[in-house]
Amino acid sequence: MKRFTFPLFWRIFLSIWLAMAVAVVASNLATRYFVDRERHAIEREVGLQEVATDALAIQQQQGTLAARNFLRNESDRLDLHLFLVEREGGHHRLPRGIRQRMKSGWFPNKPAVIELDGGYQLVAWPRMGGEGWLEPRVFRFMEMALAFLFITLACWWIARMVARPLGHMEGTAQAIAAGNTSLRVNNRITRRRDEVGQLARAFNAMTDRLCQLLDRQNQLLRDISHDLRTPLARQRVAIELASDAGADTALMESILRQNERLEAMTGQILALYRVSEAGGDMEREPVRLLALVNRVLGDAADYAEQRGVDCHLEASPEASTASVLGDASLLQRALDNVLQNALDHAPPSTRVDVRVGQVEERLEILIEDEGPGVAHETLAHLFEPFYRADQSRSGNGWGLGLAISRDIIVAHDGSIRAENRDTGGLRVLISLPIFVKD
Repeated sequence: MKRFTFPLFWRIFLSIWLAMAVAVVASNLATRYFVDRERHAIEREVGLQEVATDALAIQQQQGTLAARNFLRNESDRLDLHLFLVEREGGHHRLPRGIRQRMKSGWFPNKPAVIELDGGYQLVAWPRMGGEGWLEPRVFRFMEMALAFLFITLACWWIARMVARPLGHMEGTAQAIAAGNTSLRVNNRITRRRDEVGQLARAFNAMTDRLCQLLDRQNQLLRDISHDLRTPLARQRVAIELASDAGADTALMESILRQNERLEAMTGQILALYRVSEAGGDMEREPVRLLALVNRVLGDAADYAEQRGVDCHLEASPEASTASVLGDASLLQRALDNVLQNALDHAPPSTRVDVRVGQVEERLEILIEDEGPGVAHETLAHLFEPFYRADQSRSGNGWGLGLAISRDIIVAHDGSIRAENRDTGGLRVLISLPIFVKD
């Protein structure tokens, strides 16, 4: 059964429209309520009816001038404008604005009218600033305040309705990108019957599918790597036997080199998945990072000499006494992969600089070469498995060394990133939290 959906566009449109309509209606109702209440208060003013009767009697007995003087005195006493006029044809004596208010039904402020015998009316309205009626500016302020309040509440509700689920999905996406593939958008959002709910359901379905594909890919590579190790080992034995039996030496050496490359690749793949699966569950112990870097440089000395590249180490005094918590063999492998990558792409007669220092509560290792560097758009992909940059840095590897280094460093709560140097070459920065400092 197809679920009924209420599009987000119409939700926003109707919410704002209803908020404005409610604001207008509520402000008008409130204004009319206060106006009617105060007009009735004027009409109920103690003695106002008597004032009207007395004014009419004075006009009939003493004339219009006496009645006007009487009403002027009463106006000062009551702080009201008082006019005695004939019901038919006498309204021309009133101010033009008062006449308009009496005839139109749209003005919120209307004068009070006391009906008298003989076709006369007493018209009363408050003086500006006097007690009784509120000034028109007060009503305008009330209307604006109510409209502002309702529209603000509507906009807040709409912004919350749209922003909160999108923010939740953004946070979920970032967490999944960081490696927590078990997270999904919560059911409260996926049950929504609008575009946001559809997006959340599509997001969860896409994530499920991608995770399944990644799991299958990882399982396939892992199984292939395991299955390749045995035939490669047997092939190596067969090559050695064939060489001993007098087979073409050059051909056997070429086959043996390719066999060794395949063995190295399968070993790299298995190492990558072992690190990925182990994560934070590895055994840890304090490791002197500077001593580990010296050991890595020592192991790479012969290869660096063969490449004609000079390795130069600099270390700050603070770094020489600091330790990190982790697996020494894995950390050595991570550093060795990064250094090997730098040596592979450093031209002869250049050097690779290795710097170890402390920044706040972290140890940083900087490895720089003087090679051709990489294109800016490929920097973010250098640490992805099987990714190889352009041919200037492709080397003879399979794009696994830096990926293994990244997983090892991340498993040790560290970070690793690469950037091009201004003077040419690649700079790799590794940062690890300090465990203890002597």
